[in-house]
Amino acid sequence: MTRKSTIEVHESGDNVFADLGRPDAERHFLKAQIVAEIYRMTRERKLTQAAAGALMGITQPEVSRLFKGTFREYSVDRLMTFLTAFDRDVEIVSHPRDGRVPGERGRIRFTTAGSQTG
Repeated sequence: MTRKSTIEVHESGDNVFADLGRPDAERHFLKAQIVAEIYRMTRERKLTQAAAGALMGITQPEVSRLFKGTFREYSVDRLMTFLTAFDRDVEIVSHPRDGRVPGERGRIRFTTAGSQTG
């Protein structure tokens, strides 16, 4: 006899950290996106963690922790500096919000060149 189990499925928003109720979810999501891009470039260039660390000015164990999701200790500014170590330009563009509720805060988004969404 087989036993059936019920699996609950919940629709997620754009930010999984907000969905999980994490404090400072937007900042954590921004950091995660930057780290994902650093990871992607490391893989694309076929760098070891030690070589990526040397490029960014951190140790291999720090790179390992970063890629495993332990990046709360790094500021967004520091992570952007890591991007520049990979010969990336980082631009910050501010523009008026479109169609938002008055009084609602603006958002910070990360996109890579050629990306349509952040």
